[in-house]
Amino acid sequence: MRENLPERMEHGGRVRWHCMREGGELIDFSANINPYPPIIPWTPDPSALKDYPDDRYEALKEVIGSTFGRDAAEITVGNGSVELIRAFCSAVLGEGDTACIQPPTFAEYEMAARLAGARCTADVSGAAVRFLCNPNNPTGRLSTRPEILGALDETANEGGYLFVDEAFIELADPRQSVVDVSHEHLFTLRSLTKSFTVPGIRFGYGFGTPELIEQVETMRLPWTVNAFAEAFAIEAFRHYDLLERSREQIAREREWLCGRLTDLGLAYEPPSANYVLMEVPLEAGVLVARLLSHGILARDCRSFGLPRHIRVAVRTREENRQLIEAFEACLP
Repeated sequence: MRENLPERMEHGGRVRWHCMREGGELIDFSANINPYPPIIPWTPDPSALKDYPDDRYEALKEVIGSTFGRDAAEITVGNGSVELIRAFCSAVLGEGDTACIQPPTFAEYEMAARLAGARCTADVSGAAVRFLCNPNNPTGRLSTRPEILGALDETANEGGYLFVDEAFIELADPRQSVVDVSHEHLFTLRSLTKSFTVPGIRFGYGFGTPELIEQVETMRLPWTVNAFAEAFAIEAFRHYDLLERSREQIAREREWLCGRLTDLGLAYEPPSANYVLMEVPLEAGVLVARLLSHGILARDCRSFGLPRHIRVAVRTREENRQLIEAFEACLP
């Protein structure tokens, strides 16, 4: 048995587990899912299940490539973005390597790097991989495209890879994306399921040079994108432009929600996407438990190293009103 395995990381979105345990209905503010998803005219076709998926996913990659102006050979797909984070790390990291991860940020970068045998550090110097989450989770900080390209130049000069996770950029500001940039030291990750509100499907995709993608595809398990997920993804990319409307609605609700949080005296990080990180006047775990008793599931940020912070998603106006009412009842 392997020794010194890292512990599994904590994540939001455990609403099903809480509902089964506590009973009753909850509003899930712990998972950052688009509250205004595009309507996709797609119905599962059971006949698609009688055959294995095409493990090369050629049709799917062609649709993704045409959406973003990239060649199919520069695209990898997986069962959620986490699978691709692990496949990437397994392909490029090994014993003795270092991965630059600057907290607080998504915990799976550290998990994947450590499972690959690498050591994690906040120092960019000499790192084999530098992870950047844009916009960052949980803070919501959005780096500009020039800032990302500057980091790419720095990382390339050091001989490492820049891993840019754009899981939420479609719900923030796609103009800051580097998804169109092909560079031998760059890997860009995306997630379809958050933007189109289908986290149960599990679908992630990424971009790199053909040589890097070949290595990542080698580390990816076969057939991990199931037939239903593949079919939905193809249809979603055909309606990709509809996400502009989602961004507009999220921006409006985010402004309203932040105004109410200010009225409550809560300090928060300037948000750019569909979630808000806020400092709270008591232990995060205590407040999360109080909110849960009012039917609200929020993200306890102690696992990010932030014991007095919680993160909440931006949801619909009525749901956001219920969140504010719960805060009024639960805050000291």
